[in-house]
Amino acid sequence: MDESRPAQPARTQPVQLLHTAAALREQPRGTGVRAVVMTMGALHEGHATLIRAARRRAGPQGQVVVTVFVNPLQFGAGEDLDRYPRTLDDDTELAAAAGADVVFAPSADEVYPGGEPQIRVAAGPMGTLLEGASRPGHFDGVLTVVAKLLHLTAPDLAFFGQKDAQQLAVITRMAADLNFPVEIIGVPTVREEDGLALSSRNRYLSVPERRTALALSAALFAARDRLAAEEALRARAASTGHAAQDRAAALAALGEDRAAADAHAVAYAAAGPPHGPSVARAAAQAVLDDAARLEPPLTLDYLALVDPSDFTEIPDSYEGEAILAVAAKVGTTRLIDNIRLVFGAGRSGPTPAHQGGTRTDAAPSDAPATPPSTTPQGPLGATR
Repeated sequence: MDESRPAQPARTQPVQLLHTAAALREQPRGTGVRAVVMTMGALHEGHATLIRAARRRAGPQGQVVVTVFVNPLQFGAGEDLDRYPRTLDDDTELAAAAGADVVFAPSADEVYPGGEPQIRVAAGPMGTLLEGASRPGHFDGVLTVVAKLLHLTAPDLAFFGQKDAQQLAVITRMAADLNFPVEIIGVPTVREEDGLALSSRNRYLSVPERRTALALSAALFAARDRLAAEEALRARAASTGHAAQDRAAALAALGEDRAAADAHAVAYAAAGPPHGPSVARAAAQAVLDDAARLEPPLTLDYLALVDPSDFTEIPDSYEGEAILAVAAKVGTTRLIDNIRLVFGAGRSGPTPAHQGGTRTDAAPSDAPATPPSTTPQGPLGATR
């Protein structure tokens, strides 16, 4: 038994599979809180992690509702709405094993009884960047269905995966700006052993495509590790001061190349303002450039280092938490990933697990200790 994971409260009844809002309203809520996990189905371990986090927060007296709905509003022209996997029986089984009390799987007519809604929730400026730029109207569709499902399920808590960082940010902003009486909780990304972020789209990758796809996570880890190395140099520079530059010159004159190179690195870190963002971007870009030459190649959509509050690019002088996000295609499959980085003052200890005021629940770490090599080698929840 994994003692690091709290035992799941036992359910006294089997999971209920419901298809209508009326049936959900008739379902006893219990005496505790109601937690909801919104998914588009094709559930995997990433979703199970969300459900277990919801179960822990809801406790034995609360209720966990998992929604399964493939939302047509968030698919653009030419995207994979018809291709998106529908596996409701398997989804219900996984949800039950992870601790759900109810699986709410409404039809499109149930969610949109008059057809596509004429009134929708607009994501605003944040919804036009990155994923919003690549997929126009996507976040309007996400927020519209999330708003409707929040009304239909009436939860106290709603859990979303941090793998979809921009989605989590716009949902959090919507809940705050429109006064939804719900706490939005982000749960860290779940990864496979090789570092690839779990996604229902991973099943579309062939073996060679999967090897190429590992470049997404490898690029993020390279940025993280390069930033850590620079921070270590800056710490050494702070302890040695200007003496580092004199020592570098003296060692170079003596011909001690390796020691001189080390001293020069410390002196470089000591000179001028912090330049962590540019270093992180460059480290990630180098990995992605290499992956573009693989067979099959990785086709980059974007690599962006952004402020989590509004998803605008950060300057090199930035200090604080940021999100390094990447999107790319391998073959016909489009994948996204991200990692949280901290720049500047106070960067000691682990990266904070909060984003834009969104509290995060305990879950597996964002990355394995050793990043995988790249040589030869949704909404909702963690689905996209």
